[in-house]
Amino acid sequence: MVCFRLSPVPGSGLVLLCLVLGAVSSYALELNLMNSEKVTCLYAKWQMNFTIRYETTSKNYKTVTISDLVNATYNGSICGDDQNGPRIEVQFGSGFSWTVNFTKQLSTYSIESISFSYDMKDNTTFPDAKKKEVFTVYELVTFRIPLDDIFRCNSMLTLEKHDVGQHYWDVHVQAFVQNGTVSTKEFLCDKDKTSTTVVPIVPTTLPSPTTTPTPKEKPNTGHYSVKNGSNTCLLANMGLQLNITQDKVTSIININPNTTGSTGSCHSQTALLRLNSSNIKYLDFVFALKNENRFYLKEVNLSMHLVNGSVFSFANNNLSYWDAPLGSSYMCKKEQTVSVSEAFQINTFDLRVQPFSVIKGEYSTAQECSLDDDTILIPIVVGAGLSGLIIVIVIAYLIGRRKSYAGYQTL
Repeated sequence: MVCFRLSPVPGSGLVLLCLVLGAVSSYALELNLMNSEKVTCLYAKWQMNFTIRYETTSKNYKTVTISDLVNATYNGSICGDDQNGPRIEVQFGSGFSWTVNFTKQLSTYSIESISFSYDMKDNTTFPDAKKKEVFTVYELVTFRIPLDDIFRCNSMLTLEKHDVGQHYWDVHVQAFVQNGTVSTKEFLCDKDKTSTTVVPIVPTTLPSPTTTPTPKEKPNTGHYSVKNGSNTCLLANMGLQLNITQDKVTSIININPNTTGSTGSCHSQTALLRLNSSNIKYLDFVFALKNENRFYLKEVNLSMHLVNGSVFSFANNNLSYWDAPLGSSYMCKKEQTVSVSEAFQINTFDLRVQPFSVIKGEYSTAQECSLDDDTILIPIVVGAGLSGLIIVIVIAYLIGRRKSYAGYQTL
């Protein structure tokens, strides 16, 4: 945990900021605001990233993902006073800023509004943007929480407006901390209530079993890539099959690469491949570095519409798949399963990925998965053959010796 101590801000007293960094697509932020008496007045811990769709000079549209918050600053964050409510302000990247305002009622407090600003004059992020100006998206939220509770939402929360998508998850926030002690009593968002609350029911009939899905054929292989400027920085070939269970109904969905779009971003420590289609809002594959010399699949995020019209959303940023040395690619021709959760798995076919160190738009030497490695069968087969030969020799020897002994007895 890296802590920053800032000079006093009017209405806030002494401000102590703590930022927990992790090599994932968006960094886990932890903020502890303290007043002039060095007592905690606001606590927040959350993860977030942003997607921005913009028009290019060639009259096409591109989508970029903003997820690198490693150099975030917090100028303007305050505990609040009689005139102003608490406020969290975060600045990151080249001209990005994010602000959330809180208000207090008699026995509740509210997440009043959220605003996000981005500067399209940033040629690194928006090299071919048609409009070179600063844009701000403002969202009125007015979400009320009991004054003594901490708000929690581990599920993905998405705000969309004016071609900007704001994505939040693993959110914990208490804007008016009582007596300097962060509450342990949680007020859950609706999505977390749906996934964790169980209503006791006395069954009068046998519970219905989980519906068994009809097996599907092998999906077609998609060829995806991400560019950083004019250079390809990520390559991925894979057939994808989603296995989703919701309300005891399991769906198997093959992703059609012909109707699937791809975007993403590449950074020094992380890389993102985002897929989308008519029913898939986003399917994110987030890669990270391990010990500065290996890469692996760290995170998967999904939000999509199922056949029955419901929306399935899930995020897991604590995975460990597709591990390979930096400067190489990872390959697995046989079927492999990425278990995101008990309710969500991804089956991959003919997989090959390289999220870092792509040279001239081509794959580097591949490290094959254990499922493809047939060399291990050679010593097993040789060993089994030798064992069988030894057994045959021993049996023949014992039979021959027995016959010889029986012959001496006859004489």
